[in-house]
Amino acid sequence: MKKRALVNIAGRFEANALRILREIPGLTVIAEPRGADRGVDAILHFAGNRAPVAVEVKQRANAATAWQLVHYAEARPETRLLLIADQTTAEAREILESHGVAVVDGIGNAHIELPGLLFHIEGPPPPTRPAADAPPTRLRGKAGVVAQALLLHPERDWSIQDLAKEAQLSTGLAHRVLARLEAEGIVKAEGAGPLRVRRVTNPTALLDLWAEENIEKPRRTLGYLLAQTPGQLIAAVGTNLESRGIDYALTGAAAASLIAPFVTAVPVVDVWVTTQAAPGELYAGAQADQVTEGHNIVFLQAKDDTPLAFREKTNGPWLTNRFRLYTDLRRDPRRGREQAEHLRQEVIGF
Repeated sequence: MKKRALVNIAGRFEANALRILREIPGLTVIAEPRGADRGVDAILHFAGNRAPVAVEVKQRANAATAWQLVHYAEARPETRLLLIADQTTAEAREILESHGVAVVDGIGNAHIELPGLLFHIEGPPPPTRPAADAPPTRLRGKAGVVAQALLLHPERDWSIQDLAKEAQLSTGLAHRVLARLEAEGIVKAEGAGPLRVRRVTNPTALLDLWAEENIEKPRRTLGYLLAQTPGQLIAAVGTNLESRGIDYALTGAAAASLIAPFVTAVPVVDVWVTTQAAPGELYAGAQADQVTEGHNIVFLQAKDDTPLAFREKTNGPWLTNRFRLYTDLRRDPRRGREQAEHLRQEVIGF
């Protein structure tokens, strides 16, 4: 936790917003009577300076909410924007902070950055939310496949039936995902009845929301395959698995090295494989040895084969699609975040 300034904020606040603000150390709140109206929601006072701010109050802010607020703030550059929320996700706070939107939440996080002011406090991890209070249709598993279909064709007009067919899942799930994304302001509906279609209006927000919610804990099987170079290892893994008929898709640094080379080593090849393959089949198929340490292959298996959805192949091995690769890289502690941003800039483009 760090704090570099003492800040006063004066304005008219709802009871819940007032409670959240008053729980932040170093932030003094001056609640003004309802009759006071100066054309702004609140005034920040710090180090002899004052700055007007517009205030947005939310119950919960995720990546999609953050992008809505960023666009709102960009349309009104003359006034700083402050979000007050019961809960914010780490992804939402990162987006808001990087675009100059101040945020204070009920978890204990605060970030206000102005000329001459940096007020930053990191709260503890949020408590686990009860299942009944979870957001509807989170973008993970099969619902995440819908998100990938939309990301791969962001300019397409989608009917529910076409989207369900593309993602190979039920029309009911496709409808629930679209309804969620429409409520988040990420897709827009046009037409009525059988002619009703949806189109992605903010692919950046969709990618960030999926990256935020696509949390997986795959089964990991370690192996070792003798190869002189990373390139030979990558090629051998793909060739060997394909010759045995095992569905797979390379991911992580190995896949990134083929489509968006980055200045980093590729010590380990991460590869999603079909959930139907037993460990013995994987070792035999890849012609790899079973090891507990010193591995250079990690076979990843989810509860189903959704990580293989929309896998891509050019002249080399099968790779996860660029959006799955982006989310996988973000969770790789081996400089994965840097590789992910490089991939996003060079290949994805938004």
